[in-house]
Amino acid sequence: QVRLVESGGGLVQAGGSLRLSCAASGRTFGSYAMGWFRQAPGKEREFVAAINWSGGVNTNYADSAKGRFTISRDNAKNTVYLQMNSLKPEDTAIYYCARAGVTNPSSFRSAYDYWGQGTQVTVSS
Repeated sequence: QVRLVESGGGLVQAGGSLRLSCAASGRTFGSYAMGWFRQAPGKEREFVAAINWSGGVNTNYADSAKGRFTISRDNAKNTVYLQMNSLKPEDTAIYYCARAGVTNPSSFRSAYDYWGQGTQVTVSS
C-alpha cells in the first residue's frame, strides 16, 4: 500500500556531497518513522539515519553518519531526504529508504515494514 522510491545516488569523489530523496506514492507516511539504510556488496544492510514523522523533529544517526549526514523530511511532499557531506569511499553502498511500523526513529531493521528499491552511491578515492 506504500511505495517508496529513492533517487539522487551517483558517483562522487571523496569529500563530495550527495542529497538522496525518498518519495512515497499511494498512502501517506502517517505518523510512522522513516529511515535510511545501506548495504555494501557482501555485507549486511546497516542503519544510517532515521526521523520521526509527526510533531517536533527527532532524529537518530549511526555513529558513521554523525556530523556528516543529515536526515530531514517534508511532510507536505511525503518525502524524506538524506544530505550526505564529506563522503568517504567506505560510504559506497546501495542506500535504501524504509518506513517503520513504529513512530520512534528506530535503528532496527525489524522495525521497518516498507522498503524502496535502493539507489547506488559510489565514492571514489
